[in-house]
Parts: sequence; structure tokens; C-alpha cells
Amino acid sequence: MTRAGRRALVSGASSGIGEATARLLAAEGYSVALLARRAPELEAVRADLAQVSGPQHLALVADVRCPAEVREAVDAVAAAYGALDLLVNCAGVGYRARVAELEPEPLRGLFETNVEGLLLLCRQALPLLRRGERAVVVNVSSVVGRRGIPGQVAYAASKAAVHSIGEGLRIEWAAEGIAVCTLAPALTATGFFQAQPNPSELAAPDLSGGPWRARARSAAGAGAQPAVQVARPGPAVASRPAPSGSDPRPPARWFLARPLPLGRASPRSGREPRCR
Repeated sequence: MTRAGRRALVSGASSGIGEATARLLAAEGYSVALLARRAPELEAVRADLAQVSGPQHLALVADVRCPAEVREAVDAVAAAYGALDLLVNCAGVGYRARVAELEPEPLRGLFETNVEGLLLLCRQALPLLRRGERAVVVNVSSVVGRRGIPGQVAYAASKAAVHSIGEGLRIEWAAEGIAVCTLAPALTATGFFQAQPNPSELAAPDLSGGPWRARARSAAGAGAQPAVQVARPGPAVASRPAPSGSDPRPPARWFLARPLPLGRASPRSGREPRCR
């Protein structure tokens, strides 16, 4: 199957890494199902993709914390595409707080979204992935999932869980012919820091300049405004070599330490109700 025939589901697709991933996949010829909570932003992305590559893309309004909404969204994908060749789990929230400041409600929402939501979507999408061709699951984690940092202990723990899920699921689904990998980006200028709870107003990383800005611009192309400010230089490193030949499946785990152009920033606004 060529890229033009492949079908993808991307969660967290209304902004940030999820939106950028959906745009890239559509440009490569994928049919993309966009899943996120915010209907206006999601529909705007779908409309943009339709102008670029056709009307086959879907906008699925759902909260990954809600099993019924996830099930309904995946049923819509099944009706439209019949199968999935790629699942990208980008939906996630942050929590910038010292441990002494943690509150039960945002802490619960953090793990419900970043961990439980990812697992629920994987479970629901499995039948479609089984019907796909050389199916791939990409779980978006973070570099802090491997090494926690002060002020983001809870968030780092949730992303450590994503790493663990990926390592186990890669083996669990190997017999199904489904590849699973984990993506661990560094800092991204996507509005993520502005949207997350931050009770003590801890300083967010400065993404407006710094010693790596020139390097990021050079890597992104002349005149481009890259959306990632790296903490230290270095190439992307894979845990094992990429498959050869025509197999489109990625390595099991990527650690990204170079800038990625993610397009326009789209900060989240407002607090949405939890699914009961």
C-alpha cells in the first residue's frame, strides 16, 4: 500500500504536535481522522486539510477520558475507512506544580488523559489496526518521561507511563503484526505551557530566543519559524535502526533533540468539563 492509500487516526489533533502531525500526514496522502475535544479548532484543521488533499478527512469531537465518546469516534472511523494503518496518540495535558502543591482534581485529569485515555484509544482501535496494512501505533511521550524534573514530577510520571506502555505493547502486539513506537520530543512552542495548571506560576521555558534559536531556524529552513526550542544540541537517536525497504513502520522509540517545525502555535483556552 502506498502512502496515498493509508489511513490514520490522530488524537489531540486540534493543536500542537497532533495538528502538525495531521497536516504532515495529509500532505503525504493519508486519509486522516482528527480526534480532539474542541470542535471549532478541530473543524478548522479538517477544513484546511480538505483544501489541500480532499474531503476524505474526518473531524471527531471526543474526550479520550470518556470510553463512550472514544468508542463512537472509532466506530465513525470504521464506517469511513474500514481499517487503520496508523494510530498517533498525541492527546495530552500538563501539570506544572511542585509535589507540595498538587491537587487531586488536576492530578486525576492528568493521568486520565495522558495514560488512561491513551490505553482506551489503543484498545478501541485494535480491531481496525488488525485490519490495516503494516499497522503502526505512535505514542507521543516526552523526554521528561525518562528523566523527571522539578516542578513537573506528576507530568513526568504520566509520560514515564507512556514509555512503559509502549515498551510492553510493542511486544504484546508483535504477533498481531502491529508495530508500536514511542516518540519523546523536547520542548515545543505550541501553547502547551500556557494551558496547563500552574498554581505557583512557575516560569515556563523561554522559547523566544536563546543559543539554539539560530540552529533551530537553520534546521527548519530559511525564513521558517520552528516551534521547538531544544534543551541541548544533537541528532535524533533511535533505539534500533529504521526498517529497510518499503516498510513504513518506524523504530520502536525515537528521542528527538533537534528542532521540528510544528507550524502555528495554538494555545488551549478555557477548562472543559470532565467526563463522568
